[in-house]
Amino acid sequence: MKKIDLRFVVGVVVGALVVGLIGWFAGGGDAEEGKPTGAVEEPDWTRIQPTPGTAAPPSAAAPPSGPPPERGNVDCPPATKTVSDADQLHEALAQAKPGDSIFMAPGVYVGQFMTQITGTKEDPIFLCGTAAAVIDGEGIKKGYAFHLNGASYWRLVGFTVRNSQKGVMADGTTHSVFQGLRIHEIGDEALHLRTFSSDNLVVGNTIWNTGRRREKFGEGVYLGSAVSNWRNHTNNKPDKSDRNIVRGNRIRATAEAVDIKEGTSGGQIIGNIFDGSALSGDVNDSWVDVKGNGYLIEGNVGRKTPEDGFQTHQILKGWGINNTFRRNTAHLDGGRGVGIKLTSKPNRVTCDNKISGGRLTNGGCS
Repeated sequence: MKKIDLRFVVGVVVGALVVGLIGWFAGGGDAEEGKPTGAVEEPDWTRIQPTPGTAAPPSAAAPPSGPPPERGNVDCPPATKTVSDADQLHEALAQAKPGDSIFMAPGVYVGQFMTQITGTKEDPIFLCGTAAAVIDGEGIKKGYAFHLNGASYWRLVGFTVRNSQKGVMADGTTHSVFQGLRIHEIGDEALHLRTFSSDNLVVGNTIWNTGRRREKFGEGVYLGSAVSNWRNHTNNKPDKSDRNIVRGNRIRATAEAVDIKEGTSGGQIIGNIFDGSALSGDVNDSWVDVKGNGYLIEGNVGRKTPEDGFQTHQILKGWGINNTFRRNTAHLDGGRGVGIKLTSKPNRVTCDNKISGGRLTNGGCS
């Protein structure tokens, strides 16, 4: 039997302790509220892939394309103003004018930010940054981290939004683009187009860890307003937030990844990836809930759900109809329901949708 070298044993033990301490400090030790830690890491999206060959639809917003941008590429023009702290960002938003390109240098911008200034079709206003430029809303219990309030023709590109009750809110916003944002650690919903916000594009964003205040309000992308809120936002009129396109996003949320409200029409939900592993499962039991009219839901891929993959509902007479589900892939992974559940009609499910772990639909396909 060989003799054990005590110096070798001691070296191994000390080395392990050093590695452990380095890992602990690199992870930041105990987490502060809203700060990313090992417990709230971004999901592994490699397990879920979009449907190949899904056509990109035309957009009234003339969207940029490609991966989340860095400064200086085709999506963000050269900066006309660079900001590096919260005060400078507030000032830049208050003084913005059509054609401006505001670049957020890497860093944490603490506070809640809002603009009411509008760009134009020829000269939209850009607010750009890398993922290392972080808007931190100071807590998940109140406020909007970033608010377009009656401001149209904006391009919000590439930066991170975290730690607020609601992430990005758009009221009365048209022809704007929300691209390549990373939105997480949010009390309720991540990105909300509300109060007649139409003809916008939500593309290439990554959303996770919503619903940290209340799980049932933790939607990923929220289109329009519930009829119960029309008196608060639209003077009791339907919230016609129409023709919005939600394309190529990756979403893990505690409520629906995409919630389409009654009163909205003509939008497209195309080529997104949905991870339902965080769905709360009581009232939030599908990736997409369609209560609006005339939507195209195409080429999306979802995995894990407590119930169904996609659903329609008629909350208000005349709504939740004339929607088309085409070329989607639903991996139910233990869900008790079906891939596409229709509780309102007429709606159309084509036979090229693919389902694993259950039935295609509670009706027929065509």
